[in-house]
Amino acid sequence: MSAEDRSHQIAEGTRFEFGKNWTNFLSTLDEEKIGAAKESLRTMLEFSELRGKTFLDVGSGSGLFSLAAKLLGANVFSFDYDPQSVACTNTLKGRYFNNDESWRIEQGSVLDKTYVSNLGQFDIVYSWGVLHHTGNMWSALENVASCVARRGSLFIAIYNDQGWISKYWRMVKKTYNKLPVLKPVLIFIHFPYVVGARFFVRLVSGRLKLGRGMNLWHDMLDWIGGFPFEVAKPEEIHEFYRREGFVLTRLRTCGGKYGCNEFVFTRE
Repeated sequence: MSAEDRSHQIAEGTRFEFGKNWTNFLSTLDEEKIGAAKESLRTMLEFSELRGKTFLDVGSGSGLFSLAAKLLGANVFSFDYDPQSVACTNTLKGRYFNNDESWRIEQGSVLDKTYVSNLGQFDIVYSWGVLHHTGNMWSALENVASCVARRGSLFIAIYNDQGWISKYWRMVKKTYNKLPVLKPVLIFIHFPYVVGARFFVRLVSGRLKLGRGMNLWHDMLDWIGGFPFEVAKPEEIHEFYRREGFVLTRLRTCGGKYGCNEFVFTRE
């Protein structure tokens, strides 16, 4: 997908401005959030560090997880279709690893099979909460598989399929982008559910901060507005990659609720 296609889709109300949301998120970024992102990678990938490993960040967004991988010692390649997201990632590189040639950043689309196949193969391919926003999730899932080196890891997160509830959220997201005048109304209606309920659960549990270095406000905007929007059941993702020659090594589900199921696969 070209930058012109993206701009047209945003103007038509068929795509959320992910990059704009990430730009706003960067103003809240601090060392604690960076530490949480690093810990997320360590936990799911089961590595204490990534020194000497190559890391592909597919849909780098804010650039936070590219930064986390770099801080853990990886050689990083980041790309995103959204120029504002690319700018965010460049901002973090300039702030922490200016002129470091072991962190490369480009604008590109995961749906461009030729572009993706020319990237080569990596020890770790990471794409958290991205592929279901492309408008063609299954093609995106197939394309990233080619980037994983033999015995390499694929770490992805995909929205959970909740049946009719997912259909409802798709309608909300579509309306949010198609009718900007209704954005405040949709936020007001869904704030108690998306933020209030989560905050209460975290207050009771004593875990007020979101994992992965995120925050409730920008995470909420991404959830309510994030469109295109596709979902899958965990077993569908598992079976898809099993046929591609991958073995599931780690799974963290969202417990049947809204949100993402996280998968780590190893290529045999």
